[in-house]
Amino acid sequence: MVESSIGESQYLPSHPDDGETEVSSPDGGSTIPRLPRSVQAVYLRPLKRKAEYGVPSCDLQLRSYSVRNVEFFADFALRAAYFLNLPAAGPIPLPRITERWTVPRSNFIYKKSQENFERTTLRRLIQIQDGHPDVVEIWLAFLRKHAYHGIGVKANVWNYEPLGVGKTMDVSLENLKQVLEPKWAHFGRKKNLDTSEKVMEIMKSDGLQKMDNGPFRTT
Repeated sequence: MVESSIGESQYLPSHPDDGETEVSSPDGGSTIPRLPRSVQAVYLRPLKRKAEYGVPSCDLQLRSYSVRNVEFFADFALRAAYFLNLPAAGPIPLPRITERWTVPRSNFIYKKSQENFERTTLRRLIQIQDGHPDVVEIWLAFLRKHAYHGIGVKANVWNYEPLGVGKTMDVSLENLKQVLEPKWAHFGRKKNLDTSEKVMEIMKSDGLQKMDNGPFRTT
């Protein structure tokens, strides 16, 4: 990653409080407009927030066959985490995954003519610490929305619950059943005692009994 652009002393302010908008050109002639701070930040390393407690909230693993793509998207993910107030660490290079195949070029007597193929997968790890679960979900949704081609994303998210969460889960399960019960009633596989009694009532109705081939026709 490039630390700064070419001619940094000409375009970047020497002090954070420097409010000048123009600088002199190297030849001492006309002035050159200074780049906005948002543009200057593109040429610098992404800013990071420091974690206070170091509790992991999410591990984001990026995979790609191109080092340029994976480095670009890792830089994009770190910048997005900074503006969402998420302390991020990385990108941490992970061991490469190398796969090799040997394929015969022909058959029969030319079987010994073979060709070898190799594929190397590059990986980077970004860890979010001390992040709120809702903010982490927003960060992941933003990355999915602006996904970059040739990049595979795998996220491990941790949620922490207080003690006694088992009782809360039981209550949530009962509420979920009440919500899903009307929806499952529309499926044909949903059969209960009321359904079977209704079927028997229809089969024993007078209309079916008067038919020549009625199911319960008595001779």
